[in-house]
Amino acid sequence: MHIEDIALKQYRNYQDIHLTFDDKVNVIIGENAQGKTNLMEAIYVLAFSKSHRTPRDKELIMWDAEYAKIKGSVFKRKRKFPMEIVVSTKGKKAKLNHLEQKRLSDYIGALNVVMFAPEDLNLVKGSPQVRRRFIDMEIGQIQPAYIYHLGQYQKILKQRNHLLKDYQRKQNMDPTMLQVLTEQLIEHAATIVERRFKFLHLLRQWAKPIHEGISRQLENLEIAYDASLDVSEDMDLSKMVRVFQDKFAEVERREIERGTTLVGPHRDDLIFYVNGKDVQTYGSQGQQRTTALSLKLAEIELIHNEVGEYPILLLDDVLSELDDFRQSHLLHTIQGKVQTFVSTTSVDGIEHETLQQADIFYVDQGHVTKGK
Repeated sequence: MHIEDIALKQYRNYQDIHLTFDDKVNVIIGENAQGKTNLMEAIYVLAFSKSHRTPRDKELIMWDAEYAKIKGSVFKRKRKFPMEIVVSTKGKKAKLNHLEQKRLSDYIGALNVVMFAPEDLNLVKGSPQVRRRFIDMEIGQIQPAYIYHLGQYQKILKQRNHLLKDYQRKQNMDPTMLQVLTEQLIEHAATIVERRFKFLHLLRQWAKPIHEGISRQLENLEIAYDASLDVSEDMDLSKMVRVFQDKFAEVERREIERGTTLVGPHRDDLIFYVNGKDVQTYGSQGQQRTTALSLKLAEIELIHNEVGEYPILLLDDVLSELDDFRQSHLLHTIQGKVQTFVSTTSVDGIEHETLQQADIFYVDQGHVTKGK
């Protein structure tokens, strides 16, 4: 799988550009604030229809413009097809093979992308929200229906929290409506948690040996799902639904008192253990970074195993954040098999042959020139 070309129109600081890419490695070089990350972000948005940097789509549109457009040609499963995202003040349109997709769950997954940026090094020590986003985006790539359940869950959760807030203020008290929303929420919540468990089961299989390799066989990585209620990996969906029903009945009074939903996948977390110790609390910065790198490399192998092709890898200003050994391990792992985009201020000091054979793009104030 690879992107053959991309065209950006009125996207952030790019007025109108069209670039063709090598199917192995592409290095994007430029000083800070020139547009390197914007270019990487555009590939991410083409895949996911949303940015990894901001929840506000309007920030993707060039100042004083009415819309931004990203268009790319993707080669996957021995065929080429176009993908397109248009973001405007009126909303967002996604096209796959020239056909507009009414549901994003029908669009996401056509192009598989793994992003590794400096903020991903905070995957271990950052907030639970960072880890939930990580798992949600990765499951959505290989199981697009998951995006539908997640979207429905978030929509119903918002409605339910609004109703609970009214209850708290003694306004608009409608027990029937609360019951209906709770039942709808449980249906999607149980499916989300069940699929997260299945995904983590696969992720562990790849991350564990990768982590052992990076740590020179000195560390053992385990990943646990920290649920807000008593569910486990060996439960089937119907059992999980019953656990949710019992828990919601138990906490309903407390939810009304606090005016918010207290349990569910929006409050769950991941815990990473290295040699039996919680690496977020007790791990060194090196162990935390090795864990984050292991997870990203595991994502690549997991997607390849599930989809049948390697995803595209975006390394956004992250190589300089890794020491020589981790840097070398990363580049050696992807060499020759993963289309990779590397953004950096300079390749000085990075001697790996993967970068020596790359296509080079120089970015300066929203203008891109190709060189070697």
